[in-house]
Amino acid sequence: MPKSKVRKKTDYTINPASRTPVKVKAGPSSAIYVGIMLGLMLLGLAWLIVFYIGAQSEYGDEGRALHWMSQLGAWNFLIGFALMVVGLLMTMRWR
Repeated sequence: MPKSKVRKKTDYTINPASRTPVKVKAGPSSAIYVGIMLGLMLLGLAWLIVFYIGAQSEYGDEGRALHWMSQLGAWNFLIGFALMVVGLLMTMRWR
C-alpha cells in the first residue's frame, strides 16, 4: 500500500511590526476628572431618589418645597439617567 504524502504546514508568524510596544501619550486622569465622573453618577442617582421620595405627592403640590421638581414630571427620569450616563461615558476616558 502506498504511503500518503505528509503536507508541510507553513509556520504562522506574527508580523514583528505589530508586536512593537506603543507608548501611551496620556498619563493618569486627574483627581478632578475622577471627582466629576463620580459626582455626576451620584448626582443622577440622588436626583432620582429625591424625585421618588420628595417630589411625588398624592395630596397636591402647591405647598411643597420641591414644587418645581414635581412640575417636571417624567422629565425627572431623563435628567437623572442622563447625568448617570454622562458619568458612565466618562469612565471610558478614565486612566
